[in-house]
Amino acid sequence: MLFGLLQFVDLVLNLIIMVIIAQVIVSWLLAFNILNMSNQFVATIANALHQITDPLLRPIRRVLPSFGGLDISPIVLFLVIYFIRLVILYPLMAQVRFA
Repeated sequence: MLFGLLQFVDLVLNLIIMVIIAQVIVSWLLAFNILNMSNQFVATIANALHQITDPLLRPIRRVLPSFGGLDISPIVLFLVIYFIRLVILYPLMAQVRFA
């Protein structure tokens, strides 16, 4: 039971990583004018990704100093997620699995 819950937490962390990567790619494409926000589909996707990722990235952005136009908050969030996985989640999964 607990192992299944830990696997679910790992799945949620994977989904968060994928959504953040998608948001970063869309923001780059918008910044370089490859995608246009006047397209309704692009605007809907960009707004949805922003609404999903902003609650996770906003606290990190408040703490980090300004780097001009460079936003490194997704990198910091990736590092936090990998730290949680390597230090907390995977050792706990190993203990539960072999207990």
